[in-house]
Amino acid sequence: MLHPTPTTVQLREMILKGELAPGERLAEAKLAEQLGVSRMPVRQALPVLAEEGLVVRAGQRGYAVRAHTREESVEALHLRGALEGYAARLLAEKGASVELLKQLRDLLAEGDALLADHTMTAEVQIGYASLNARFHDLLVTGAQNALLEGFVTRCNLVPFVAPRTVAFGHKDRRQYADILAYAHRQHHAIVEAIAARQPDRAEFMCREHIVTQEHSMGAQLL
Repeated sequence: MLHPTPTTVQLREMILKGELAPGERLAEAKLAEQLGVSRMPVRQALPVLAEEGLVVRAGQRGYAVRAHTREESVEALHLRGALEGYAARLLAEKGASVELLKQLRDLLAEGDALLADHTMTAEVQIGYASLNARFHDLLVTGAQNALLEGFVTRCNLVPFVAPRTVAFGHKDRRQYADILAYAHRQHHAIVEAIAARQPDRAEFMCREHIVTQEHSMGAQLL
């Protein structure tokens, strides 16, 4: 898996906000000038965005923004929430293993440390995206349901749906730290519900968690 950079974060949010339109060809030189960086960070970021499903190959060497609609992203996001809610319900009903609970709690502790200063930088956003992806992957794989995993994987192919694609549509960057802190508190609540064998609460918290992700994207996906 390729690793995102601050330039990746900037380009991702430009796509979310519509500043780079679906189908638009992406010229490295122009993007570098817009972002005030050299062409190399842009060149490194585009394959990462392709891996996330946000851009596609256009010609032999170029990329273009993947064509998609807001409605597709919202529908896939809600479906992912329902599927992960079902995974959490299964874990709470059957009882999660000691090892799985430890892995989840280790991620909670990692997130607590990452967000402790309540500051928002590209590095914090990248770190949280990685943590978020691992957390949600554990939820889904922990349920040990191959069909469920397949459905979630298909949802995650839709732009801005995968847990590792953390992007914000709000103009006020001061809201970003608040949103991530709230989302991480929801992670705590999900794990608590699973550990306490509360399937209804575990499922509800996962569905509510998706609303937070939708809100983080701002009006662009509402």
